[in-house]
Amino acid sequence: MFILAHKWWLLFISILITGDLITGEVSAQQTVDMEKIEWNNTLSLPAVDSDTPVNLGVAGAFSGFIDSTLIIAGGANFPDGPPWQGGHKAWWNTMYSMNPFSSSPEWNILQPIFPTPLAYGVTIQLPQGLLCIGGCDSTRCYKDVFLIQLKNNRISIDKSWPPLPTPLANSTGTFINNKVYIAGGQENMSAPQATGHFYMLDLMNLSKGWTELASWPGEPRGYAVSAAQSDGFDKCFYLFSGRNYDPSGRIKVLTDGYTYNPRLNQWKKLKQQFPVMAGNAIPAGAHHILLLGGVPRLLPGSDQHPGFDNTVRLYHTITNTLIEKEKLPCPIPVTTTVAQKGNIFYLTSGEIKPGIRTPHILKGEILPFEKKLGLVNIFVIILYFAVLAWIGYYFSKKQKNTDDYFKGGGRLPWWVVGLSIFGTSLSAITFMAIPAKAYASDWSYMLMNAGILMVVPIIIYLFIPFYRKLNITTAYEYLELRFNSFIRIICSLAFILFQIGRMGIVMFLPAIALNVVTGFDIVLCIGLMGILSLLYTMMGGIEAVVWTDALQVIVLLGGAILVVIIAMTDLPGGMSGVLSEAVKDHKFDLGSLDFNLKQSTLWTVLIATFFTNLTTYGTDQTMVQRYMTTETRKQANKSVLANAILTIPATLLFFFVGTVLYVFYKHNPTELSLTISDGDAILPWYIYSRLPEGMVGLLISGIFAAAMSTLSSSMNSAATAYVTDIHQKLFPSGALSLKVAKIATCVLGMGGIIFALVMATWEIKSLWDEFNKILGLILGSIGGVFLLGMITRKANATGAICGILGSMLVQFIVIRYQFVHLLLYTATGFVSCFIIGYAVSRLFPASRKNIEELTIYKLFK
Repeated sequence: MFILAHKWWLLFISILITGDLITGEVSAQQTVDMEKIEWNNTLSLPAVDSDTPVNLGVAGAFSGFIDSTLIIAGGANFPDGPPWQGGHKAWWNTMYSMNPFSSSPEWNILQPIFPTPLAYGVTIQLPQGLLCIGGCDSTRCYKDVFLIQLKNNRISIDKSWPPLPTPLANSTGTFINNKVYIAGGQENMSAPQATGHFYMLDLMNLSKGWTELASWPGEPRGYAVSAAQSDGFDKCFYLFSGRNYDPSGRIKVLTDGYTYNPRLNQWKKLKQQFPVMAGNAIPAGAHHILLLGGVPRLLPGSDQHPGFDNTVRLYHTITNTLIEKEKLPCPIPVTTTVAQKGNIFYLTSGEIKPGIRTPHILKGEILPFEKKLGLVNIFVIILYFAVLAWIGYYFSKKQKNTDDYFKGGGRLPWWVVGLSIFGTSLSAITFMAIPAKAYASDWSYMLMNAGILMVVPIIIYLFIPFYRKLNITTAYEYLELRFNSFIRIICSLAFILFQIGRMGIVMFLPAIALNVVTGFDIVLCIGLMGILSLLYTMMGGIEAVVWTDALQVIVLLGGAILVVIIAMTDLPGGMSGVLSEAVKDHKFDLGSLDFNLKQSTLWTVLIATFFTNLTTYGTDQTMVQRYMTTETRKQANKSVLANAILTIPATLLFFFVGTVLYVFYKHNPTELSLTISDGDAILPWYIYSRLPEGMVGLLISGIFAAAMSTLSSSMNSAATAYVTDIHQKLFPSGALSLKVAKIATCVLGMGGIIFALVMATWEIKSLWDEFNKILGLILGSIGGVFLLGMITRKANATGAICGILGSMLVQFIVIRYQFVHLLLYTATGFVSCFIIGYAVSRLFPASRKNIEELTIYKLFK
C-alpha cells in the first residue's frame, strides 16, 4: 500500500514539475471570456431643424458625461456631399444633451454653444464638468481651454482656464491624480506635420498654467489614443498608435505604444504593437485598457486607405498581453470621443468611412461575471463558522477571572501561541494584498514580512524579559513604572483608538473584495465577520482567540497551497514553466540596490521592516499580551521563534501565489475581470471564477479566517488595555471583574463593527486614510518611547512627552515634503522620538526615582 501511494505521489509531483501536453490542452480549451460586452447602436443624434430632417453625424466632437447627462458638442462633417463628390467640410457649434439612463430620454439641442465652430479637440471628464482643450476649425488650430458646466439644467461655459502653450488639434489626453495630460497633435491646418508636445496642467495649481514635460521616446504623432490605468505600482499615462508624416507629406500610421509614470517622470516603451490610430481607449477594471477600433497600418509603399477596423482589443498592463476580444458586426467609429460612466460607455457619433459620418451612438456595457455560490459552498462556510462558535463556547467554561480572560491563566502551549502571533499579524488584507502585490509587480516587499528575523533577538533578550519580570498585563504598564501614569494612559488610549480603526478596515476592505467578486452584500460580510468574532472573543477570552487563530492559520496556509497546485496544473510546464516565465519577466526581483530612501529600494525596505517589526512585536499590545499567556519565559521565547520560523515559508508561499497567478493570467488573459476595479481582489477572483464548488467555500472561509484572526486579537487586546490601563484609573476602588472585561470587549468590538459599517454606507475610504495617518503619527513614536525608557538611565517623563510631541511634528514635516518613502514613516517617528526625548531629558533633568529594575543594565547584570 505504501509503495502504491508513493508511486501516486511521485506521479503527482512529476506532473507539477514537468507539466504535459494534456494540461496545456485543457488550459487552452478552458480559456473563455469571463465577461461580455453588450453592444447597442439604436441611439442616434436628432435632426437639428426641419431643413435638415436627417442628422449626418459629426466627427471630432467634444463629448462626455456631466453627472448622468450625456453632452455632445461641436464636430465636423460634409453636409453637401462626400469629399470625392466635391463636398466641403463644415464645422459646427451645436450641442446635444440627454440623460440616457432616464425612463424616457429626450434630446435637448442648444446652438450656437461655442464662440466659433470647433472640432478635434480633447475632452476630459472632470467632477465639475467637461474640460475642452484645443481643437480647430477650417482655417486654424486653437489653444483655448474652457469648461462646459451643467447647473440646474442650464449649460454654461467657463473660459477662465489657462490656455495651451501652443495651438493644438487632433491631440489625445487623460486625467490622473488631479492633473490633465495632453500629448501630440498638430499646430496648424496648412502643413501636415505632427508634434511631440507633452503638456501637464495641475488642477491644484491652475495659476502655474501648463507645464511642458519630456516627450515620449518615439516619433511625433497626431490622432493617437490614450488612457489612464495602473501599472501595478502607479496610475500611468498610456499612449498608443497615431500617425506621422514622411518628408514627402504622406501619412505614416504608427503602431508603437508608451507608458508615462507621473511619480517617476519616466517614459517606457511597450512591447506590443497597437494598430488603433484615431480609435479610442478606455480603462476597464483594475488593469485593463479597452481599445476600440482604429485605422490599421498602411501597406508599405501604398497610399490606399486601409479602411476602418471594427475590432475590440484588450490590453492588460500587468501581463502586457494584447488580445483581440471580438469583432463587431457594426462599424466602430473613429475620430470620436468615448463618454464613460462606470461599466457603460458611448462612442458619440464619429467617422465610419473616409468622409462618412454616422449619427448612431454606439453603446457598450461590460457585463460582470455571474456565478452562484451554491449549496455546497454555503454549507462549508456555515460549518467553518460553527466550529469557531464551538471553540468560543468551549473556552468560556474556563474563564474564572480576568487573569484567565486576558492571559489564559498562563497555561497556553507555546506552539499555539506562536501560530496565534503569526495569525494576528496576517490579516485578510495581507492574505489578499501580498499575492496581489506579487502579481502586479515583483517581490520587492517580500523582506517586509521576512524582517521579523532582524528583531527576534531584541524581542527575546530585551522586551520579553522586561514584560515577564514585571508580570504586567499590558505593555503600557511599563511606561507608568518608568515614567508616569499620564504617558501610560495616552499611549494606551492611542492604541485603543487605533484598534477600533483597524477592526473597521480589516472588515471593510475584505468585504469590498468579496462583494465585487462574489456579490456578497458588504453589510452581510461585515456582520458575519464582526459579530461572530465578537461572540467567541467575548465568551472565551484570550484562550478562544489564540486557538481560533491557530485554526485560521492552518486554513489560510492550506488555501494558499491549494491555489498554487490547482493553478499550476492548468499551466503548460507546471512548476518549471512558472519559474522560467517568472524569471524571464523579472517577477522575483527584490528591488533596486540604489540607496534612495525616497523610493522602495532594497535598503528602504530593510530599514522600514526593522523599525516596523521592532515596534509591532515589541510594543503592540496584541503581541505583548501573547508573551504573557505561556507558563514560562522560555516558552514565550519559543512562541516568538515559532512565529519567525513560520513567517519565512508563509511569506514565500503568499508571494509565490501572486507569481503563479501572474503566469496563469498571462496565458489566459480573457479570464481576467473587466469590471473589478480593486487590484487586491485578484486572489478572490481566481478562487471564485476558477475553483470547483466546495473549494470556493473553503477559501472564502479562509478570507473570513484571516480577517477574524486579526479582529479577535484587536477586540481582546483593546479590552485588556482599557480595563487595565484606564478603567482602573477611573474606578480605583473597584475590583476588576470578568463582567467588566466582557462588557469592554463587547463595546469596543461593536465600535469596530460600527466603524466598518459607516465606511461601507458613506463610502468614506479617505476617512480611513486620514485616520490612519493621524494615529500613525502617535503610534510611530511609541516604539521610541519604550526604547528610550529601556536603554537609557537619563530619560524622564518630560523628555518622553516632548519626544512624542516632537516626533509628531517631525512626521508632519516628513509627510508634507515627502523627504522619505512612506514605508519609512514608522522609522522616522521611532528615531525622532528617541533623539528628542533623550535630548530634552538631558536638558531638563527631573527628580530621580529608582529605575534600576526598569532598564537593561540591571536586567543584563
